[in-house]
Amino acid sequence: MSTTTTSAAKPAGTSKMNSLQAVNAALHQAMAADDKVLVLGEDIADPEGGGVTGATAGLSTKFGGERVRSTPISEQAIIGAAIGAALAGYKPVAEIMLMNFTTVAMDMIFNHAAKLRFMSGGQTSVPITIRTLTGAGWQTAGQHADHLEGWYAHAAGIKVVAPSNPVDYKGLLLSCIDDPDPCIFIESAGSLFVPAEVPDDQGPIPLGKARIVQEGSDLTIVTWSSQTVRAQMALPALAEAGLSVELIDLRTISPWDRETVLASVRKTGRLLVAHEAVRDFGPGAEIAATVSEELFGVLKAPVRRLGAPKCPVPFAKVLEDAYIVQPDQMVAAAQALMG
Repeated sequence: MSTTTTSAAKPAGTSKMNSLQAVNAALHQAMAADDKVLVLGEDIADPEGGGVTGATAGLSTKFGGERVRSTPISEQAIIGAAIGAALAGYKPVAEIMLMNFTTVAMDMIFNHAAKLRFMSGGQTSVPITIRTLTGAGWQTAGQHADHLEGWYAHAAGIKVVAPSNPVDYKGLLLSCIDDPDPCIFIESAGSLFVPAEVPDDQGPIPLGKARIVQEGSDLTIVTWSSQTVRAQMALPALAEAGLSVELIDLRTISPWDRETVLASVRKTGRLLVAHEAVRDFGPGAEIAATVSEELFGVLKAPVRRLGAPKCPVPFAKVLEDAYIVQPDQMVAAAQALMG
């Protein structure tokens, strides 16, 4: 069922916040609970503004400069220092300003953070969380807005998390910080400023568990991150067209919740996967292949995928809007699946 609150009254024991404020609340909560939690990244300390989005504002004032470190502009140094701190028993949260910039530290992430547990025979874990921002729609152009979750999902040893709403931003970030293995926490621009009531006592949300946003019987739509916001915009038009849609917010890309997706498609017989990442070789291909293999005799139509075209994110607004999968495209794809 939908988790949207329709009442205008503030639910007891909640605070209204957007996703950036939820990140800030999660970091405050984790750092207060465990002095082994550290935060490092470019311009994250006060009075510099709390990073590019302000998500870390107030942390250094409360917890001090030893635990909240503004770093030089060097992604390799940030991730390298985080790995070293993790090996020494800390739980570092490293902010990489934009997801495209994680590519500068790819050797550190893929060959060290992801593999040290395996290469040490399980003797060493690397409990780092890499927070990073991405997403089209803000005219930041080709080197600042790519959704690269498929890259990281391909690597064994890394968990990839992509929340869509403030409750999940807080709960999933708490789980990432407490996880013994490296986590990539993707903050997508299209989901940052949609407010919601977040429980004051919101705790960790388990990684690898999807959220059923709305139940339905005709068609399953699987999505995540900012695309969940756009999929919710499509729901009224789909309902008006007479379609009963089950919308699943995957939340964690690796490991993904196969059981929830398969159970839903077993019920509906149809699947549409939509993501902001490039369609070719995207995460949707893995989901589509798994469903096709497991439920071939159940499917009433071929699995359909929507994603970005295989090109850099355009700067021009009209081209950028065409690059992103829009709600009307999801409506058209769903109607096509219904025949």
